[in-house]
Amino acid sequence: MPVVQYLLSGNKIVFNKDVVFFVGENGSGKSTLIEAIAICFGFNAEGGSQNFNFATRNTESELFKHIKIIKSAFPKDGYFLRAESFYNVASNIDGQKSYGSRSLHEQSHGESFFTLFQERFWGNGLYILDEPEAALSPSRQRSLLVKIDELVKQNSQFIIVTLFPIVLAYPHATIFELKDSNITEISFEETEIYKVYKH
Repeated sequence: MPVVQYLLSGNKIVFNKDVVFFVGENGSGKSTLIEAIAICFGFNAEGGSQNFNFATRNTESELFKHIKIIKSAFPKDGYFLRAESFYNVASNIDGQKSYGSRSLHEQSHGESFFTLFQERFWGNGLYILDEPEAALSPSRQRSLLVKIDELVKQNSQFIIVTLFPIVLAYPHATIFELKDSNITEISFEETEIYKVYKH
């Protein structure tokens, strides 16, 4: 996978903004990279907070063993959301009060995602999100942007993989594109996501 070769060649990625996006084609390594970052920060490979310790199936890449994370701060809160394994996380947390008054399984897919953002993201944290828009309507995606902005103002940082322009439009973010064995910082208007939706 190109992203693995890029990182194993000694290249660095600097997260110098409160919100950092990774974009790229399917198979470019976005989810592999964000998974490795999350594991290095102590999150469960399938998602959840740093207190989660379960495995439905061990499918994670070994990239996390070969990268080094240098922290400039230690967040008090954090969460790793993977759209593809959120059902497993929801099953693991079913009944916990910190996720609202209703079971996540009793809500629609989109409602359960949004409940997670509203009830469990507390601020002063690191939030790693792999395709958070997957279950959200365009209106809910805009609401997610508002929530992200609220949390940024509460000393939080976000690392996000997205495939949709609404989420990617968050202002003053850093956008990294994974393409042709490189990770390059680009502008919103330079992304393939923007170009395709504009067309």
